[in-house]
Amino acid sequence: MFNQADLPDVIPVFPLTGALLLPRSRLPLHLFEPRYLAMLDDALKSPGRLIGMVQPSMAPGKKDCDRLQAIGCVGRVTQMSETEDGRYMITLTGISRFRVLEEVDGFTPYRRARISWDGFDRDLGPADTDDGFNRQAFMKLLARYFESRELQTDWDTLKEADDELLINSLSMLLGFEPEDKQALLEAPSLTTRRETLVTLLEYALRGGDDKEILQ
Repeated sequence: MFNQADLPDVIPVFPLTGALLLPRSRLPLHLFEPRYLAMLDDALKSPGRLIGMVQPSMAPGKKDCDRLQAIGCVGRVTQMSETEDGRYMITLTGISRFRVLEEVDGFTPYRRARISWDGFDRDLGPADTDDGFNRQAFMKLLARYFESRELQTDWDTLKEADDELLINSLSMLLGFEPEDKQALLEAPSLTTRRETLVTLLEYALRGGDDKEILQ
């Protein structure tokens, strides 16, 4: 268990469009670029084994941008396997969100940032709850969404998942636009994340643009 005093002020950051990591959730990643293999190697040598996930800040009309979004989430490397050709499959377990203060110049091939943990104390606590969650209505909405996208899932597993696991897993896995993923990340509570998720599902069912970007 981490507390804010254990967390460093400078962390390696992995900018990845469409990737969302949330506290107490798990994100699988496939690493093969030399700079990110170096990042993984350095992370594994550090006490916390921490890597920060943050989306690039997309400027209007541009496909990519060097700027980073203001808010990201740091994860601890909790699983790792190597393929025969030298690539790595890792799993990050979300620890806490952070605010990017500035990028840090250095000799590493990967990017690093000075960050602040202020305002994200609840990320390090117990699982969040959503007292107003109408699970039955939500599952009906989700079933309509999956049917409209011709997606398959293990409904028994979804029905058994606790509220936070259900909302966070869907937020991470469903194919929303990067700016929508960022809104889900920045939601201050599980209730507001669920409300944002419901809005996105309803928008998609009304014919909104919703590309499938499954991680």
